[in-house]
Amino acid sequence: MTAGNNGASKPEDDDPFGYLYADGQAAGAQAPGQGGYGYPGPAAQPGVPRTSYNQVRAVGERQYGQQQVPQQQGGYGYPPQQSYGQPAQQYNRQNPQYAAPETYPGGASHGQPPAQGGHGGGTGRGGPNTKALLIAAVAVVAVVLIGIGAALLTGDDGDKDDKKNEASSSEGPAGEVEESKKPEKKPEETPKPVELPKQDAATLTLGGSATVDSSLDGAQGGNGVYVTGFNNVGSSVTWRAEMKHEGEYRLAVRYAVPAKDADATLTVNGKKNSQPIGLKNFIKSSDPDWEKNWQTTWAPVTLQSGQNEIKISCETGNQCDVILDWVEVTQATS
Repeated sequence: MTAGNNGASKPEDDDPFGYLYADGQAAGAQAPGQGGYGYPGPAAQPGVPRTSYNQVRAVGERQYGQQQVPQQQGGYGYPPQQSYGQPAQQYNRQNPQYAAPETYPGGASHGQPPAQGGHGGGTGRGGPNTKALLIAAVAVVAVVLIGIGAALLTGDDGDKDDKKNEASSSEGPAGEVEESKKPEKKPEETPKPVELPKQDAATLTLGGSATVDSSLDGAQGGNGVYVTGFNNVGSSVTWRAEMKHEGEYRLAVRYAVPAKDADATLTVNGKKNSQPIGLKNFIKSSDPDWEKNWQTTWAPVTLQSGQNEIKISCETGNQCDVILDWVEVTQATS
């Protein structure tokens, strides 16, 4: 079978810029005005198809599985190629047109290309680098541990600084330590006075014509009761007082008189005082009304620790026109 008519032009004439280069001009490239790629030339004849990109070959001429290259003989951009009829290149054989730049003379590098990891688990790009991942994980853990340790150390230093600041704040100027204040001595508490006995006259042991009454106002005894009928010889009141300590004391008595002086005999633990207890009209009242003449008096006494018997009686020679409200032991003054 013979080849068909390819038209007036050849494929190499279709390069619109081929006329700019020497090799294109040698191959017959012309400016677009004379016909070229995309421009029908003036030499095209009516009824004749223009050049086809596909070259018509005889049946059985094309060999599949072989590298097919354009039929250029060292044209622009192509190295010299094999002619038809020469042995075809083997399938998967490296095509010089598509070889890596470093395979050409003067290329970037003449060394071997980096090994590519296959499916066999090599160290190339074909599979994950588990060793590198393990190292990276260990490094991350180490960084975290170091950070925690640094934080703990920093916290301890902060606590120490706070303690130092507290210590320095207690120091005076120029690093002088302020002396701690000595504990102030508490004032010695004044011992409470010993509670001394006091008793209503109406509760005492009565003797002679002495009796109790509450008809007059002003008595401070319980329920306003007082002792009356004391103006007869032989009348008496006896008080048994309990003392914690022996010593010199005063016996105080509250009484009332009808605007005139009175007195009585005082006996302590069976011993009469040399002086009678005075029950005088100290307020100098001129009104004989008993209710207007309540007043107090006292006499010195020596008492022993424990029980003491104190007796007030109306004896011969005493002026005993008096009523008695209460009796009390008080501290003697120096």
